[in-house]
Amino acid sequence: MTSKKVRVLVGSPIYQKPHILQKFLLSLKRLDAEGKELAYFFIDDNEDERSSQMLEDFSQEQNNVKLLASNQSDVYVCNGTTHYWNENLVWKVADFKNMIIEHAIKEQYDYLFLIDSDLLLYPQTINQLISANKDITSNIFWTKWQPDAEERPQVWLYDEYTQWEISRGQALTDSEINTRYQSFIRQMRTPGVHKVGGLGACTLISQKALKAGVNFNRIENLTFWGEDRHFCIRAAALGISMYVDTHLPAYHIYRDSDLEGAMEFLDRTDMGEGSKVASHPKLTLSMVMKNESERYLRKVLEEIRDY
Repeated sequence: MTSKKVRVLVGSPIYQKPHILQKFLLSLKRLDAEGKELAYFFIDDNEDERSSQMLEDFSQEQNNVKLLASNQSDVYVCNGTTHYWNENLVWKVADFKNMIIEHAIKEQYDYLFLIDSDLLLYPQTINQLISANKDITSNIFWTKWQPDAEERPQVWLYDEYTQWEISRGQALTDSEINTRYQSFIRQMRTPGVHKVGGLGACTLISQKALKAGVNFNRIENLTFWGEDRHFCIRAAALGISMYVDTHLPAYHIYRDSDLEGAMEFLDRTDMGEGSKVASHPKLTLSMVMKNESERYLRKVLEEIRDY
């Protein structure tokens, strides 16, 4: 007797440049579907006809693809510095995501995987997220929100984007904030499943959470920016905890300058025909040494050799 396959709907509202969309769709094609029934729901909000044609081609090549034209026209500006959103764009995307949620509930999918169209995934990503056994779990990715800034994850602990521990009413010095922030960043770099207060863009949501009422509707008495904040606050109010899985970081093509790294990511995570496991992570040892050859160097190298 064969076990019932887990049904997963991969959903994404798409307004994307063709050269980025091509890599996103390739990444989806590589997803490990063993033991699962994968389906797709794309809302085509593209202005570039080439991008729309790519989605049409994908729907012909893959099974269970629902493709819906948005029939809306808005200008979304992305350049080499950042992405520019306005209120109308935010809530238009929120409406699209809610449509995908409604479809997932109606068709009784076990999970909905909402993903932005500028992310690339390890083939085992959905398997890993399901194995976390949580109702809402984001797969981590890192972004330089400004070209010269440090990379930061798309998850946070409190409010709009607070990435350090703080109690209500607590006053912290800049030094204390930095220490706690660095602790959070180290945790996000450590493979595991960690509880967070906010997330988005690459998220697995269980049927239980969907039926409980999570959605992207605007909370009228809240001025926080972005539909993901409203989703997360609603989830927390419903008593649903949120988590981030840091085992298999996705790759974010935030600007065209990230395309070179995108190709490296796809090559590095390519499992090959018939392979069942993701690539082994690489570990680089960096050491600063001075006059250690006759002291501790041999012992240290022997200790780390097994890695």
